[in-house]
Amino acid sequence: MRGESALDRIDWTVVLIYFAMVILGWVNIYAAVYDEELANNILSLDYNPGKQLIWIGTSIMIIIALISLDYKFFDSFAYIIYGVVLFLLLAVLLFGREVAGSTSWFELGGFRFQPSEFSKFATALALAKYLGDINVKMDNLKTQLIAVGIFVLPMILIVLQGDTGSAMVFAAFSIVLFREGISPIYFIVGIGLIILFVVSLLVSKTIIFIVAGVACLVVIGASVKHPKRIAITAIVAFAVFATVTSVDFLMKNVLKPHQRSRVISLINPDADPLGAGWNVTQSKIAIGSGGFFGKGFLEGTQTKFDFVPEQSTDFIFCTLGEEQGWLGSMVMITLFVVLLIRISVIAERQKSRFARIYGYGVLSVIFFHFAVNIAMTIGLFPVIGIPLPFFSYGGSSLWSFTTLLFILLALDANRMNVLVR
Repeated sequence: MRGESALDRIDWTVVLIYFAMVILGWVNIYAAVYDEELANNILSLDYNPGKQLIWIGTSIMIIIALISLDYKFFDSFAYIIYGVVLFLLLAVLLFGREVAGSTSWFELGGFRFQPSEFSKFATALALAKYLGDINVKMDNLKTQLIAVGIFVLPMILIVLQGDTGSAMVFAAFSIVLFREGISPIYFIVGIGLIILFVVSLLVSKTIIFIVAGVACLVVIGASVKHPKRIAITAIVAFAVFATVTSVDFLMKNVLKPHQRSRVISLINPDADPLGAGWNVTQSKIAIGSGGFFGKGFLEGTQTKFDFVPEQSTDFIFCTLGEEQGWLGSMVMITLFVVLLIRISVIAERQKSRFARIYGYGVLSVIFFHFAVNIAMTIGLFPVIGIPLPFFSYGGSSLWSFTTLLFILLALDANRMNVLVR
């Protein structure tokens, strides 16, 4: 309607969910590091809760700036933003500081930031810019390769930094390609190879080769008059062979020792219970001990005695589970589910391809972080060190997710002004 500003048309449901998550996140960060000294210095920058308040305040400034910008800015400067972030990913390899085994941080005085976090919204913008072009057709192989290259390039740079966990997040952008019409056969094959990879860690490779070989011979024998089927079978057989034989190479030459031990610990929890398996074991104890209603705010024993490392960052969920129990955990999960559903609704109602594709990029990244973070804290996924959006402590993480989400809200608020493409 005429006379309405972008602020009038913003999706306030998402805004309320965002602030509910940020506030609950801060409460749990406070609980994770609480002691008597902190109780008297809650605003001190020597403690995570005080620092997180600074990040929350600056995030509000980021929100105001994003909503105030002309919505055309995000489309017009998508490639430039992407290029700047790629430059930062390269620069951090040369000048970055190593933290927890990965060279992925810039440090200026007492301030640190992680370019890989900002590369998520930059990649979402670049992918939306490319696929949003009316002349780009998703059924074209060249288009598919370029689209994959847009999110694989930062993934490679982040792997070189030693941060494999953050790099894995970019695989979530494949959801965007699926929404835009890429053949589902790619996902079926991809999921099949991932399952095969996991099976190769559990079962003798000789047995896998025998089973796969017999299956291929049967298919070929039944397809003598169908050369195309034989060719497809040969390609599948090669993919199976390449995947199975790559397991040892990946485990020994790509993954770092601590990453390798985490994978082994997931497969066999008893392999190193006091080493690689310690975090997950203590996390599950904390979550399980919370019961239905939890032990109560600031009453978590696993939290108070520092049994679980990184409780205010990667393992923030176990703090919530121990102190607020199943009920508190379900509140948090419900907030995420409602947020993800709302983002999908926002994405589908966009009038431009750019905004719709960007919306699904936002959905993909937040879903991956949410699902994998919780899965790793309860022992269903290897510990890869990625934060829980809006809950985990950290300025780079909060700024990145805030920017990611509110660019979408800014585009949505102006959707009636966007030319259909």
